[in-house]
Amino acid sequence: MESNKLKYDKRGVSATKDEVHAAIKHLDKGLFPNAFCKVIPDVAGGDPEWCNVMHADTAGTKTSLAYMYWKETGDMSVWEGIAEDAMVMNLDDMACIGCVDNIVLSSTIGRNKSLIPGEVISAIIAHTQTFLEMLSDHGIHITSAGGETADVGDIVRTIDVGYTAFARMKRQDIVDIGIRPGDLVVGFSSYGRAVWETQYNGGMGSNGLTSARHDVFDHVYATRYPESYNPHISDEVVYCGSKKLTDKVEIDGEVITMGRLVLSPTRTYMPLLKPVLESYRKKIHGIIHCSGGGQTKVSKFMPGNVSIIKNNLLEVPPLFRIIREESGLDMREMYQVFNMGHRLEIYVADRIVAEEMISLSASFGIEARIIGEVRQADSPSIVIAHEGEVLTYQY
Repeated sequence: MESNKLKYDKRGVSATKDEVHAAIKHLDKGLFPNAFCKVIPDVAGGDPEWCNVMHADTAGTKTSLAYMYWKETGDMSVWEGIAEDAMVMNLDDMACIGCVDNIVLSSTIGRNKSLIPGEVISAIIAHTQTFLEMLSDHGIHITSAGGETADVGDIVRTIDVGYTAFARMKRQDIVDIGIRPGDLVVGFSSYGRAVWETQYNGGMGSNGLTSARHDVFDHVYATRYPESYNPHISDEVVYCGSKKLTDKVEIDGEVITMGRLVLSPTRTYMPLLKPVLESYRKKIHGIIHCSGGGQTKVSKFMPGNVSIIKNNLLEVPPLFRIIREESGLDMREMYQVFNMGHRLEIYVADRIVAEEMISLSASFGIEARIIGEVRQADSPSIVIAHEGEVLTYQY
């Protein structure tokens, strides 16, 4: 059997994006070189005490899975989750630098008009406004600046949904990343049901979808929807799982289809992070959105003299157990590709602050706990000790 690493390569995906990081390593890193997002001078206002942040991202290949689910079931609401995915991948990254208010948002949608009708575009745009209204109810003000929808069937097989976000904020309010020995790591669950969510969330974000959908779902979809995957990859790595999109699974007393479970929208933590930042902004040493790189995402922001020990992780939720069973990936790969149960982590030195954050999180329906600590070390590493396995990632 070929290695999982080779399977990943054959699908043309990368959890670490090494080539991308190599391409940008010599670019200016902005005012706060170790911040989670690039921060630039206040070109919009010219005030030296202020700064600007702009962020762009998409829902990635999750749209291909949404396309198949919509075609199989006729369920138009699946596109609402795609709108959330694309927005949250921007907004929650910006929240990691302390930006949780007064944001301008613009969409960029490229579609294959032969396959994606106007009603899909309408569903995405309509839910954008609904989602922003929900955030407004939590005191987060985001203004839609419209966007662009292009018919680009020559280069897009189904649909690509992206957003760009912009904000202007005071430099003193930026949360820079300065992780240090003695810090505690607070993890916030990606699964369950937060108070603003309408159904159980399996914990999936918008990372690792190329792996998840091909490893979990049946090869029948390769024939049924050839437009849903890259035609240049080997047939042996295309939809090689056992699950059908409409197979049902019961979790926490709620019955959900496998398609919907994998398509669970990327959870936004902004309604939680706003009060957290209002109370503890100056006591936070780092906020990490565990996106590309999963539980090793923090490696891009840690200093060279620490080891981050994650030895009290939240329970791995059902979705990721299913992905592992279907894919055969070992846990080392799983933790590098998927968030595995928590998509947000905050680094603080004060245990009382950590415990207060955990209590606040519970009031929003999000389980949280101290999942680990930062220790002095000769060289940087991340150690994940969970369910009888100890995995060490050296950097």
